[in-house]
Amino acid sequence: MARNPVETPKAAERILTTANELFYREGTRAIGVDEIVSRAGATKPTLYRAFPSKDHLIAAYLEGQGEGFWGYFEAAVQRHPDDPKAQILAFFEDLEQRATKPGYRGCALTNAAVEYPAADHPGRLVSVEHKQGLRERLRQMTKAMDAKKPKKLADALLLLIEGVYVSSQLFGKDGPAGAARSAAQALIEAHMRGHHDPE
Repeated sequence: MARNPVETPKAAERILTTANELFYREGTRAIGVDEIVSRAGATKPTLYRAFPSKDHLIAAYLEGQGEGFWGYFEAAVQRHPDDPKAQILAFFEDLEQRATKPGYRGCALTNAAVEYPAADHPGRLVSVEHKQGLRERLRQMTKAMDAKKPKKLADALLLLIEGVYVSSQLFGKDGPAGAARSAAQALIEAHMRGHHDPE
């Protein structure tokens, strides 16, 4: 009997949705393809038609996580047009709220970078590209706010973001992640004082 031509795309969607839930909660190494296809109501051949390997499924999952991150980021930006300082602080305020909720497992892209140290792993490549994009975006914003040393401020803010991702998993809702916005504000204010030094 011929398969319905729309079945595979729908099954691939279910597979990716299921992988998203399991990978984020349990980690990509802990979850095998058997569990994913079983929970998605699909088959391994269907998975491998849509994703050549588990590593490619991980990369697709991380690309979706990256898109989700930029959705959060742009929502904060849009609340404060033409005010990069307020935009960054709004992002940290939102991050602080997310990071102190039950079930928060940090940034999937950061987690994957730790799980896969090999430079050519598809998941790591997605993670590196995303983090480089965030670093560049922060540099643009700190330059736009006329910070004294915009690159150094951007990197300090990026370190703070990554610290939130990791510390929230260690300490939970009462941990250091709850101080993210105030720490970001202190960093920004420290870089807004005095004259402009060369980078």
